Amino acid sequence: MIKSRGFTLIELLVTLAILSVLALLTVPLAQLSARRVDEAELRHALREIRNAIDAYKLASDEGRIERPVNSSGYPPTLNALVEGVKDAKDPKRRMIYFLRRVPRNPLADSSLSDEQGWGLRAYSSEPHSPVAGDDVFDVFPRSDGVGLNSIPYRKW
Repeated sequence: MIKSRGFTLIELLVTLAILSVLALLTVPLAQLSARRVDEAELRHALREIRNAIDAYKLASDEGRIERPVNSSGYPPTLNALVEGVKDAKDPKRRMIYFLRRVPRNPLADSSLSDEQGWGLRAYSSEPHSPVAGDDVFDVFPRSDGVGLNSIPYRKW
């Protein structure tokens, strides 16, 4: 009498079916996890840029940044936050920097520069239809997607 070793075809098919079901369950969870990470990066980047814009405006209001009479006091570009401005109240005219670099928009195309990945809203534009202008009052993601919180990314 010969003892057979190994698995039968049925045992292999059942094992393969179980592994397939497990793989189908883990793929959506991995995608959801990656999306959560991207959204957390987006929230952090928006907060960082908006804090820098507010700091620039505060410095402008305090007279530390020279500005034309008709200017809103907001930075002219996002890169102005990185390049810095001369402190008008400092006798040595040292530079004031607001950002080390413009944060990357995790939802933007990787071929775009960090500054191009953001939509810009000027102080003079309407809140519901933001457009770029002479200054940077706010930033928003250019993505047409909707977040896990059911709010379009453009409205974050």
